[in-house]
Parts: sequence; C-alpha cells; structure tokens
Amino acid sequence: MPLDRLVLLVVLALGAALAVVWVSAVAIAALQIPYGWLAAIPAIFAGYVVWRVVADRLNSAEDSYYDNIEK
Repeated sequence: MPLDRLVLLVVLALGAALAVVWVSAVAIAALQIPYGWLAAIPAIFAGYVVWRVVADRLNSAEDSYYDNIEK
C-alpha cells in the first residue's frame, strides 16, 4: 500500500472518530444525558463496524483464502 494512501486512511479514520465524539457531545449536551454515555456511543459504533466486518468475512465465499490452497 502506498504511503499516501495509508496516511489518507489514517487521517480519515481520525477525522471520523473526532466527528463521532463531537456529535455525541453535542447530542448529550442537548439531551442532558450523563457524560458517562459519551464513551459508550463511539464504542457502540466501533462494535457495529467490527461486527459487520467479521460477518462479511465469514459469509463471503469469493474472498476465502483457504479455498485456493492445494490439498
């Protein structure tokens, strides 16, 4: 992977994390929810993304490495 693409992905990931935290803080301040929930909202989003990636990897027949190994 080229270095510029890697840097772009890191910057986008950090920007997305910052946006999630900022939107969560604004929503919590507007709804007057305790700030302990501020940590739960990004954790829920991260858990959802991890769950989707794992589910896609387990159900994808076209991307299976072990199907192409000679036996």
